[in-house]
Amino acid sequence: MGSSLKSAQFLIDSRLADAARGDADACYELGMVYSSGAAGIDIDLIEAHKWFNLAAVAGSEAAQACRSEISEDMSARDIAIAQKAARAWLHMTSPRAA
Repeated sequence: MGSSLKSAQFLIDSRLADAARGDADACYELGMVYSSGAAGIDIDLIEAHKWFNLAAVAGSEAAQACRSEISEDMSARDIAIAQKAARAWLHMTSPRAA
């Protein structure tokens, strides 16, 4: 199990690097990992919503659909937390945020 968890963390780390460059596919894949518990990662709908939201902002229609779908299983408070996290990520990774 240790090696699969390590490879899952590597997958997330590499996708985070791509997401920081504004890669919509990377954001979408992170949303999929957190919404499905893929690769042994715990399901985290707040984190998944954040990534689907970021992918949707970058133009991913699939991410918009996934975000809408998982929103049905989330409280309004959880959605607000996810949206705040997405805004914080955008601010942190924006070239203007220096």
